[in-house]
This record gives sequence, C-alpha cells and structure tokens, in this order.
Amino acid sequence: MRLSTNTIHEQGVNSILKQQEALLHVQQQVSTGRRVLTPADDPIAAALALDITQTSAINTQFSENRTTAASKLGFTEGVLDGVTNLIQNVQTATVSAGNATFTDADRLSIAGELRGRFNELVGFANSTDATGQFLFSGYQSDTKPFNQTTTGVQYNGDQGEQLVQIGASRQIATNSSGTDVFERIKNGNGVFATTANPTNNGSGVIDTGIVASPANLTGDNYQISFTVAAGVTTYDVTDTTTGATLSTGNPYTSDESINFDGIQFSIKGEPADGDQFNVSPSSNQSLFKTIDNLINVLSTPVSGQPSGGTQLTNGLNTALQDLGNSLDHVLTTRASVGVSLQEIEVLQSVGEDTDIQLQQNLAELQDVDIAKAITDLNQQRVFLEAAQRSFATVSDLSLFDFI
Repeated sequence: MRLSTNTIHEQGVNSILKQQEALLHVQQQVSTGRRVLTPADDPIAAALALDITQTSAINTQFSENRTTAASKLGFTEGVLDGVTNLIQNVQTATVSAGNATFTDADRLSIAGELRGRFNELVGFANSTDATGQFLFSGYQSDTKPFNQTTTGVQYNGDQGEQLVQIGASRQIATNSSGTDVFERIKNGNGVFATTANPTNNGSGVIDTGIVASPANLTGDNYQISFTVAAGVTTYDVTDTTTGATLSTGNPYTSDESINFDGIQFSIKGEPADGDQFNVSPSSNQSLFKTIDNLINVLSTPVSGQPSGGTQLTNGLNTALQDLGNSLDHVLTTRASVGVSLQEIEVLQSVGEDTDIQLQQNLAELQDVDIAKAITDLNQQRVFLEAAQRSFATVSDLSLFDFI
C-alpha cells in the first residue's frame, strides 16, 4: 500500500494534536482539582453532582433564611425584654404609691413618672428591625403600628404573621401582632374581674377573687349592693345580665368569702349604705389602658375625700392585678420567641452538618486524585514527545538522501 506524503503529514499532525488534547485535559484536571470537567468525562457523576449542587444551593438559602429570621426575632426578644423591665418598674412604683404617708403631691409625682413610662412603652411598641421594618405591625411592616390619640392608643397594623421558610418542611413566624402582644391581655384574674363603684363612701376593699367551681360559671355580670341599717350590714347579689336576684339580706363580715355561681371573693373593711361592687367576665385590656388607668388613679386627690383612701386602695389593687397579668402575658410571648430562636439554632446546626456532607459527596464525585493525575500528566507528556519525535523522523525522510 502506498501512502502519500500528504497523508503521512496529516496523520502525524492529528496524532500530535490528539496527544496535546489529552495532555491539556489532564493539565486542566490538575490545575482545577476537578476530575469531571465536562459531562462527557463521566455522565453519571455529572448528573449526580448537579443534583447535589442544587440541594446544596437550597440548603444555603435555608441557612440565609434562618439567619434573617434569627435577626428579626432577636430584635423582638430585645424589645420584649425592655417591656418586661418597664412593667416591673411600674409595679414597683405602684406598690410605693400605696404608702400611707404619701401625699397627693407625692402620688402626682409618681403619676408623672408613669406618664414617661407610658411614652416609653409606646416607643417599644413601635420598634423596628435592622432594615427599618416595624416589628409589631403584622403584614403592614411599613406602617407605624401604634399612635396616641385623644381616646387612647390606636393600633394601625393587622393580625398577619410573616412566615419564613427555615427548612424543607418548616416555616416560622418572624413577627408578632401588636394586638397579640400589647392588647389581648385579660383583666381581673383571667376569668372574672371585680371592681368597686367609684361613688362608694365606705372603706370596703374587694379582692380579685378565685374560681371556686368552674362548672357553675355563667359568664354573667353581677352586682353586690350593701345596706346598713341599725348598725347591721347586709348585702344583696343580683345577676345584672338576667336581672335575677340571687340572694338578699346576706349578713356581711369583713374578709369573709362571698360565693355564688362558682365565683368566690372577699371584701375587707366597712362598706357604707348604698355601696356597690361589680363582678364581670374578664375582657381584653391593653397594657396602655392598664397604665393609663393607674395614672388616673394616682392623679385623683385623696386628701379631704371621705372614701379617698379606699378608692385609692381599690384602684392600686386592680392595677397591680392587671400589671401582673400583663407581665405574665409578655413573658409568655418572650418564651415563644425564645423557643423559635432555639429551633432556628438547632436547624442551623443541622444545616451546617448537611452542607459538610453534601460538599464531601460532591468532592467524591468531581475531585481529582492528584497523585494519579500527576502520573497521567507525566505519561501524556511522554506520549506527546514520542509523537513529536516520531513525526519529525518520518517527515524528514527523503529518497534523495539515498541517491
């Protein structure tokens, strides 16, 4: 078979180019540290690597979501810590206001201090996160949640929860509705509330009471009316919801339990003729309203009023009960935020471990064996040199050299 000079040259060049391509491929593997440079190198490994890369990207996004959620919840927890300290300070001031030696001016001074606390509370309720979004506006994070009006503090947000996907099957709320945190707080003992009529003239002071028999509760409103005749004090109990009189002419003894329809409470002191006390189902009362009521109690003069001291005591007792309810409510909210932060921390740790495993799996599929790659590189270099030398030898042959 005869081969043309052109054919010999073409085959020689192709052989050199093929060896150069193989050498370049190995050199790229060594320089990049990757065994699979294109899907053609290992189709199965390339497909698996693509799946792992996508899973890793999703895991990374979940990690970023968890970081964002933790940051926002951290701001919320910090605000609630401030609210907790504020309520405790107001409680301390309320207890001190009951000091019998205090004058109207002293209590008015405490009321002024509490007005500052009230404004501070409004500031807490209007707190923002690091991006300037309001924490307690629900979905309306660009809307200032609370405004002071002539009729009290008005909520302008909604009840929405901003959910963040922190795991493949887990979403978590990163905000709390201002209504849930600051307004939906039960007054009284949580089931019913007791109050003294502000026009009472006696020294009767009512306590918060307890539920003696849950099965007998009706949820109705009641009125306890006192009658003093010939030095004997009695009281009547009326269900003002139905208009029914439950009992009449009940003998009164200071601090003795009064029971009806599953309700139990006591009244200390000496009620005057015509004095009245009311029992009503507990209702939601905002923390703003609780502090505002307390300020009004402390701002009302006591000196020179026949029953001023009694009204002050009843008002302070009611305020302390409602402040206690508010504190419990805020602490419960803080606990919920703390649970969410703890869950995020656990999921973040799991996510980090998952990412390490994914990167390890990806490395096993894609990364090159450096020792083998360097050996292949040296081998391909020898092959290329051999192809070049042999081509040079063959291409240099000429019949004229032998004539």
